[in-house]
Amino acid sequence: MSGKALVALVEYEMAGAEVRAVYDDIMETRKSDWVNNFWKVLAHDPALLKRTWDSIKQVMAPGALDPLTKELIYIAVSATNGCEYCTYSHTAGARAKGMTEEQFMEVLSVVGMANETNRLANALRPPVDVQFQPHD
Repeated sequence: MSGKALVALVEYEMAGAEVRAVYDDIMETRKSDWVNNFWKVLAHDPALLKRTWDSIKQVMAPGALDPLTKELIYIAVSATNGCEYCTYSHTAGARAKGMTEEQFMEVLSVVGMANETNRLANALRPPVDVQFQPHD
């Protein structure tokens, strides 16, 4: 696992009013009594903290995709980008939303396959088939 954070964690007790307001919204939205370390490092820049929280809250809210599907996508992107923290965080989130071990392994299999075939296609540069292109 990763080592020590590059900046100190801003705990609730040390936070200013602007940061506490975001922390309170995080806990209320997530129905939790704690704020995870990602938000605590972002809190060094209250504007960045608020902007990032507002965006993730909007993107991860119920919509055309169900919450578990959104978490599975987040796992896939996080694994591909090599973000250990995000992979752990969103795997926990997906499990809380009902993800099974079979779903987890399958999504990682798809991620691995997509990365392999993407790299092959990028290296070999086949022209995009006309059948795949949008038609008016």
